[in-house]
Amino acid sequence: MELRIDGVTKSYGHGPDSKLILEETWLKIQEREFVSIVGPSGCGKSTLLMMMAGLLAPTGGQVMLGNEPVDGPPFGLSVVFQDYSRSLFPWMTVRRNLSMAAAAYKLPKPEVEARVDHALAAVGLAGKGAMYPWQMSGGMQQRVAIARALVVEPKVMLMDEPFAAVDAQTRADLEDLVLRVRDEYRVTVAFVTHDIDEAVYLGDRVLVLAADPGRVVADISVGLPDPREQIATKLEPRFAALRAEVYRLVMRPTTPAVA
Repeated sequence: MELRIDGVTKSYGHGPDSKLILEETWLKIQEREFVSIVGPSGCGKSTLLMMMAGLLAPTGGQVMLGNEPVDGPPFGLSVVFQDYSRSLFPWMTVRRNLSMAAAAYKLPKPEVEARVDHALAAVGLAGKGAMYPWQMSGGMQQRVAIARALVVEPKVMLMDEPFAAVDAQTRADLEDLVLRVRDEYRVTVAFVTHDIDEAVYLGDRVLVLAADPGRVVADISVGLPDPREQIATKLEPRFAALRAEVYRLVMRPTTPAVA
């Protein structure tokens, strides 16, 4: 499903004390596209994502999911947060955490159970449903969080720095996992990250934001061959060139991008 940002702005405060966080932004994410969003701290990346999710109201403009305006958390959209330890219910089993995500959809119990099994298998946690989140490593907990987002079979999945708190090897495994489930579930993904390598490796496009106020300064088509592979892809000359270009834009965001 297409996700569209039509002239969205975000400010906090009123009158002379008002602070513009995100200036007028126009953006379209096509169905099944994977868009990475990078930029310096304070540029409004997470703010933009939360407005996409309907968790934060824009000051101006509108977010559209398909043909419907987003004025609250919409059906068909899931969010994966950075802090998996706080987004999961520690007193519930993994299976119960996933089942709760489907409660608002009022699905028959057999269908919920089938979706839970499918989602756990998709993230490599088949047979782990009886465990509690606190019994798992950080990487496993984030897999649970991804499975919970998938159990509603979303059309769009928003991810807010989901791998920032895990080690490098786990991060690489989770990056490849996200690409696999994107294809399996045929989902559109918007992915906020501070990691430039990650942004380029995962994305079909990379959006670069600048700060004060937040604004999009580049929209770069990645064009790397699929499927992506941690070693082979990162040895591609284009990967190195894209990484350098995105880094330059993040450090000096007013410099125009090279096509």
